[in-house]
Amino acid sequence: MSENSKIEWTDHTFNPWWGCSKVSPGCDHCYAEALDKRTGGDHWGAGVPRRRTSPQYWNIPRRWNAEAERTGKRPRVFCASMADVFDNEVPKAWRTDLWQLIRETPQLRWLLLTKRIGNAEKMLPADWPGAFPHVGLMISVVNQQEADRDIPKLLDTPAAWRGLSMEPLLGLVDISVYLHDSTCLIFEGAGCSCYEPYETSLDWVIVGGESGHGARPMHPEWAQLLRDQCIAAEVPFFFKQWGDWLPIGQEVAEEFRPIIGKDAKKRFHIWQDKPGNISLSTGKKAAGRKLDFVEHNALPEALA
Repeated sequence: MSENSKIEWTDHTFNPWWGCSKVSPGCDHCYAEALDKRTGGDHWGAGVPRRRTSPQYWNIPRRWNAEAERTGKRPRVFCASMADVFDNEVPKAWRTDLWQLIRETPQLRWLLLTKRIGNAEKMLPADWPGAFPHVGLMISVVNQQEADRDIPKLLDTPAAWRGLSMEPLLGLVDISVYLHDSTCLIFEGAGCSCYEPYETSLDWVIVGGESGHGARPMHPEWAQLLRDQCIAAEVPFFFKQWGDWLPIGQEVAEEFRPIIGKDAKKRFHIWQDKPGNISLSTGKKAAGRKLDFVEHNALPEALA
């Protein structure tokens, strides 16, 4: 889990340690926990020790930084795909070492993604954010409850830039008040007078559906709403994937039924809001990452 990441919005991943605890509905089918168990680990849950990665592995970002100095190409580094930087179970000394490593690698563009933004204030180093202009702070948001609870905390936390990873997206979420434009598109484009714009705003939004065992489908309108809100506010929007479920129309669904046969009921999800709105379980690769026939790959200025 290091060089040449398969995650579409980063170049590399770096994991200072492995292990975490489930704190969100988005954690229900955690790929990281499954990988940890599959490789013989047991580092998930409260009170369970995390596993720090090796000194040799910790030297890899320094090598990336030297390469960036030589070539002028500054890679994006996602920290941490197998853990959470602001996890309460992690020894303070480990985090202190991580902050020092990030200080030593200013040519890398670090992305810190957390589900625990409420812990950030007490765990960030004393020289944050001044010594970390090359670091962005992101949070995971899967539903409206998490958005309204955690985005204000993110916007109140100083950072070079801030973003959302809305994956797996599990419901309709209105984030318009947290963008540069406070128009509330969920009410058919009418200005929402009940909100006041924040002094700071989001710089990036990533949206994606769930993949893997037990994946839950994502309604196309959930992704479309977020795309439209970002476009209206001129905030970069990145559509990562549909996940295992591709939205299709009723006519297309009927074409697939003879092929799927006995498993048809398991492979189709019929949305109750609109007749003919159906999602088909095709697998991540077949579902692809086009939203309304377009790939959305926008990056914030700090990463472009």
